[in-house]
Amino acid sequence: MQQPARRTVSALAITLLCCTGLTMILEGCAANSAPDAAPAVATPTTVQAPPAPAVPSAPTQKPLTADESDPNKMGWMQGFPPPPDRTIRFDLAGNMFPRTRYGYSHVREFVPTRAVWHGDGPVSKLPRAERDISGVLFTDTDGTRRTFAEALKLTYTDGILVMHKGKVVYERYFGALDAHTQHIAMSVTKSFVGTLAAMLVADGKLDPAAPVTQYVPELKDSAYGDATVRQVMDMTVGVHYSENYADPNADVWAYARAGGMLPRPVGYKGPDNFYDYLKTLRKEGEHDAEFSYKTVNAETLAWIVRRASNTSLAALLSERIWQPMGAQDDAYFQVDSIGAESGGGGLNTTLRDLARFGEMIRNDGRFNGRQILPKSVIDDIRRGGSSEESRAKFAKAGYATLPGYSYRNMWWVSNNDHRTFEARGIHGQRIYIDPVAQMTIVRYASHPIAANAANDPVTHRAYAALAEHFMQHK
Repeated sequence: MQQPARRTVSALAITLLCCTGLTMILEGCAANSAPDAAPAVATPTTVQAPPAPAVPSAPTQKPLTADESDPNKMGWMQGFPPPPDRTIRFDLAGNMFPRTRYGYSHVREFVPTRAVWHGDGPVSKLPRAERDISGVLFTDTDGTRRTFAEALKLTYTDGILVMHKGKVVYERYFGALDAHTQHIAMSVTKSFVGTLAAMLVADGKLDPAAPVTQYVPELKDSAYGDATVRQVMDMTVGVHYSENYADPNADVWAYARAGGMLPRPVGYKGPDNFYDYLKTLRKEGEHDAEFSYKTVNAETLAWIVRRASNTSLAALLSERIWQPMGAQDDAYFQVDSIGAESGGGGLNTTLRDLARFGEMIRNDGRFNGRQILPKSVIDDIRRGGSSEESRAKFAKAGYATLPGYSYRNMWWVSNNDHRTFEARGIHGQRIYIDPVAQMTIVRYASHPIAANAANDPVTHRAYAALAEHFMQHK
């Protein structure tokens, strides 16, 4: 096999695949004396694409701050053509921080995609009642008092939109993102796929108790051969699959090659699309024993959704949600070599359309003057993951920043006093819904560290402070 000195990676080889919360920091580091721009978290490990001569070691330098890594200030892709050292390409270097601060808002310039049509109907209104919340104070997990504005920079925010009682109260953009540009949603995509699956259940087109093979018989000899649809929807499938990026032999690299997110070596004879790769996966342990977050479960659910609806993910999302909610722009999915959308992390949307979707979920499936999703779908997301059994299964996964959480239909359910629930993606992507405070926050980011453990110590405290602020200042 060919052994290149540096193996190229697609624009989403990192963004779509770091879905287990692994730590990542690449290049763009400042000296240790640089201002502290990140919350107190474990030292990240260096990520390299395989093959690697040795296990990567932890960096001794801190990443550039949000201001220092601003893609406009750094001059990425400016000029016709841009200078060679400011050009971002479809390769590994182009997917390293700080280049990702540009790339996450320009994914379709690097990879094949499929549009989610927003339709030809009127765009729904997002009423505005703006107020300055940048000075709202909170205390992060290391005891430091910070403002909401500080939190945005600390977590490398590209864009954030806050809604309270159905009105936009705060909207800000940074770096390469603006109100009409789509940004990669990472694993927030999974929550869209889980919502579509729950919708099909409500429609009577999908039976969650049925075996996976009822819809995808091609998986009969795989890890999913004796799994149920519900186990896939809640990620309790026992499947042998590793997403350890420090391991050049991890399964994630085979998945990446199959999906076209890594180039294939000379003589490659492995799977050449998501479908064929899923058929190679083998069972590990027992199903339904514990929560185990693995991107291949979302890809399997995406296949089930297509079969149950006889529709592509892009068309189904367009017809059932994007058009009815009055989206302002098309969304789009990254696709593999045969046009299958990545259900694990390939969706890209504008921030305002992400807010429309989040508000629709907060309002029990109702938005734009119509019931878009059955209320039962939202009730199941909120209620279904809150049983003691579900919490116990989730606890086994060991998420230190998510105590008491559970997982339902590919949504993260807090079970706290405010009954908050979230869609979460690496590097800081988020839909955060607080039903008690009547608040929805949507956020896109390009944090140098993939793991949301780098964001949670700041963002969860900041969002809780905003909720209290809104409830006290009605």
